Amino acid sequence: MVLVPKKMFFTKGVGTHKEELRSFELALRDAGIEKCNLVYVSSILPPGCKIISRKEGLKQLIPGMITYCVLARCGSNEPHRLVAASVGCAIPTDKNTYGYLSEHHSYGKTEKSAGDYAEDLAAAMLASTLGVEFDENKSWDEKKEVFKISDRIVRTANITQTAVVKSGYCTVVSAAVFLF
Repeated sequence: MVLVPKKMFFTKGVGTHKEELRSFELALRDAGIEKCNLVYVSSILPPGCKIISRKEGLKQLIPGMITYCVLARCGSNEPHRLVAASVGCAIPTDKNTYGYLSEHHSYGKTEKSAGDYAEDLAAAMLASTLGVEFDENKSWDEKKEVFKISDRIVRTANITQTAVVKSGYCTVVSAAVFLF
C-alpha cells in the first residue's frame, strides 16, 4: 500500500491549563484536530498535493482517524513568556517536484519573526534540493530575492501561533495536516 497525500491544510491553536498535557489537548482542540490520532511525519510536501482551506480540511476528519501531519509545538509555564510554533512551506514551480515543510518552535519570537524563520527553513531545504545557490547567512529578504530570481520556487507560506503565558501551562501548535 502506497500512502501519498492528495490534500493538505494548515491549522493552528492555543491552549492554557494548569496541567501541561491538558494545555496541549486544548491547543489541538483550538486547531480542530484533537479528535484525531496524530502521526508526526517529516518535511515533504508531495508533488501535486492540493492545499485546501482549514474549513474544508476539518470537514474531512473523522474521530479516531489516523492523521498524518507536520506539527510544531511549544509550551511553557513561565509567566510572561512568549511562545511560538510555526510550520513553513516552500512549493516548487515544477508540479512534478516535491516541496518542503518545516516545523519551528521558539521562545521570545513574534508571529512574523517565527513565521519568516519557518518559511526560510522550508525554502532553504527546497533550494538545496533544486541546486539553487544561496548564502545561508543572508537575511530572509535577500534570500527570498534569490529564490524568486531562480524561478524554481513558486511560493512560500507559513502558519504560526504565538501566545504569552499568563498562568499555568500555555501550549501553541501549528500543523500541516495531510488527507488522502
